[in-house]
Amino acid sequence: MRKTLIVTNDFPPRPGGIQAFLHSMALRLDPEQVVVYASSWKPGREGAEATARFDAEQPFPVVRDRTTMLLPTPRVRRRAVALLREHGCRAVWFGAAAPLGLLAPALRAAGAERLVATTHGHEAAWAQLPAARRLLRRIGAHTDTVTYLGEYTRRRIAGALTPAAAARMVQLPPGVDEKTFHPGSGGAEVRERLGLRDHPVVVCVSRLVPRKGQDTLIAALPRIREEVPDAVLLIVGGGPYRGELERLAARAGVADAVRFTGAVPWEELPAHFGAGDVFAMPCRTRRGGLDVEGLGIVYLEASATGLPVVAGDSGGAPDAVLHGETGWVVRGGAPEEAAERIVPLLRDPALRARTGARGRAWVEERWRWDLLADRLRALL
Repeated sequence: MRKTLIVTNDFPPRPGGIQAFLHSMALRLDPEQVVVYASSWKPGREGAEATARFDAEQPFPVVRDRTTMLLPTPRVRRRAVALLREHGCRAVWFGAAAPLGLLAPALRAAGAERLVATTHGHEAAWAQLPAARRLLRRIGAHTDTVTYLGEYTRRRIAGALTPAAAARMVQLPPGVDEKTFHPGSGGAEVRERLGLRDHPVVVCVSRLVPRKGQDTLIAALPRIREEVPDAVLLIVGGGPYRGELERLAARAGVADAVRFTGAVPWEELPAHFGAGDVFAMPCRTRRGGLDVEGLGIVYLEASATGLPVVAGDSGGAPDAVLHGETGWVVRGGAPEEAAERIVPLLRDPALRARTGARGRAWVEERWRWDLLADRLRALL
């Protein structure tokens, strides 16, 4: 692998799925061959101190820009070129293709031999907008590879690229740490702490935003409890939608059967997955396709934990489920469909065990971080 400059806005301690993806990949590369150029996390002393602590713990150098949002401006271009030359990098990995992939021509001229641009859900949304499509086309034309999460995002993004760039696309999704997410991850302790030991539990781990579908689960809960009276919905995560979700639960008469944990530290997430009997996140597409699920790594983390999953049909979410094997895909925003899939799983331990075991095996076969890191090393 050539020595690589990673250029990104998405890097811890800034929280989020893309940030965790890039960091997990970077840790699996040779630390002597990696340099990270990233934006700052948030202004103020607290943000600066947290960032400094995080950066000091990394096995590779992390260079922070003074801004909290890197854009392909002349100043950022000059800084990226200087870092490429200073560290002798011959490859560049853009952690998110849009918009930083627009730096590709300058970095190529400065000596980069391989340029890889990774796409996520937001690039699939960009591909619908005329001006953004033109920018994606330029990024594809000046990089060696544009990666995609799954078939949905590939189709959407390929339509914005030149035929030659579309033919060079390679799948590079996030992976799952199967040693961290596993059936013995500590779920029993979480259930005990939350008073859920004897309850069938539907768990949803995600940011609390309308697209994710926690409101659909709350709407489905009265129907679920008709068949499984002591079922509880465990909603793990923080976000701006919590107040509305609490009001929805009260209006539906199920407030006592919905537990909100708030934001949970990353190291405690595996145990919270394990606290469930079924994982459900019936996500839906919003805003005319601009607010869409790119993949849904939480489905795979749930599968690694040995849970059957019920996913929504937004964007690339179905790519993370083997329908009828590791779980089921339902229409986002359809409470009755969610209930129809969840109830049999709650009532049939053998079905849960069989579906969860297939999900665990699928993660081990295809979604392990070490397999995906090998693919990235080859691209670089």
